[in-house]
Amino acid sequence: MSAATPAAKHSTDHLPWLIIAAGSMIAMLTFGPRSAMGFFQLPMLADTGWDRTTFGLAMAIQNLFWGLGQPFFGALADKFGTWRMLALSGLLYSSGLFIMAFASAPIWLHVGGGVLVGLGVASGSFGIVLSAFARNVAPHHRSFIFGIGTAAGSAGMFLFAPLSQGLISAYGWSDSLVYLGFLMLLVPLFAIPLRGNAMSGRHSEALSKQTVGEAIKEAFGHRSYLLLVSGFFVCGYQVAFITAHFPAYLGDIGIDARYAVIALALIGFFNIIGSLSAGFISQRYSKPYFLVWIYLGRSIAVAAFLLLPQSPTSVVIFAIVMGLLWLSTVPPTNALVAIMFGTRHLGLLGGIVFLSHQVGSFLGVWMGGYLYDRLGSYDPVWWLGIALGVFAAIVHWPIEERGVARPAVA
Repeated sequence: MSAATPAAKHSTDHLPWLIIAAGSMIAMLTFGPRSAMGFFQLPMLADTGWDRTTFGLAMAIQNLFWGLGQPFFGALADKFGTWRMLALSGLLYSSGLFIMAFASAPIWLHVGGGVLVGLGVASGSFGIVLSAFARNVAPHHRSFIFGIGTAAGSAGMFLFAPLSQGLISAYGWSDSLVYLGFLMLLVPLFAIPLRGNAMSGRHSEALSKQTVGEAIKEAFGHRSYLLLVSGFFVCGYQVAFITAHFPAYLGDIGIDARYAVIALALIGFFNIIGSLSAGFISQRYSKPYFLVWIYLGRSIAVAAFLLLPQSPTSVVIFAIVMGLLWLSTVPPTNALVAIMFGTRHLGLLGGIVFLSHQVGSFLGVWMGGYLYDRLGSYDPVWWLGIALGVFAAIVHWPIEERGVARPAVA
């Protein structure tokens, strides 16, 4: 990647910190509650009498609609503006949490906690926020700024894990969901500085006449993009399974429930460090090779956790290691999409990559509940995740970090 000239760097080194701060707050809010859903599983099931498959299906639907909505909302944000999509996110998210709070039958759990929360996250998650960052930040800063945005989402996980558990202990699971729903109504306010679409921003692309259809055709004819899409599936499978089922898994192996709160909080905290580090490292070294090592590291960490004696200490160590690797895939993955195709359709094309992530999330969450109810164990899902991590490392190895070749524009 060619270095920018001194003059170019001088003109682009001023970073739009208001946009970065506002986007980071949104990432923290939208990522927080959905990362704490695992804490609601056992108290909700104890009150309603539903099984883990029912709850797991709701969370799987949430992840699937998050993925299905991401390309759609990303394209709408590219065309009609980021603020509109983020305002919609706050309304959908809060509505879903309210319906989930008063669900009297599984169908309402699936509609509220599944469909609406999933669409709320899709219209306000990393893909939307990072696309706005990319339009306002010079290319030589993007990976690092993507790391800041991703770290903010990690901070949401760190903050909302103890917050959610504390609310549940004090007010019960239903009222806690209502309080979280009201928090989501802050998203449209924080979104105001992110106004603008793909044609605005200080670093919007000069090549702007490519249609959505042409962009999709170009992307699906690009080998490295297809490899990136297939590999990101694995990230979704691994992190969604742990988010939804880790608290219940620790209870099954006889570890005190407070360690589930500690573990998810540690994952969130060290995820902040991991995401910032990922942005820094991927700005300077090969992004595909860096992703290879992340996926291999995850597989090694999970295998060691399963094979070595399990105790509160091993839970803490596992949480720290997984936290460092948790969302460290996001900055290099989004940066690769921007390098390959530019920012004109970044919301759409990044959303398609994320759809793959969420298909993996759907399978990880749903299989966790389904196989547990059938086999009485989460072990098959854990070991499949280990194998998939090795697969992801293999498919990222040949990815080329360069832009797609296009005819010169007159």
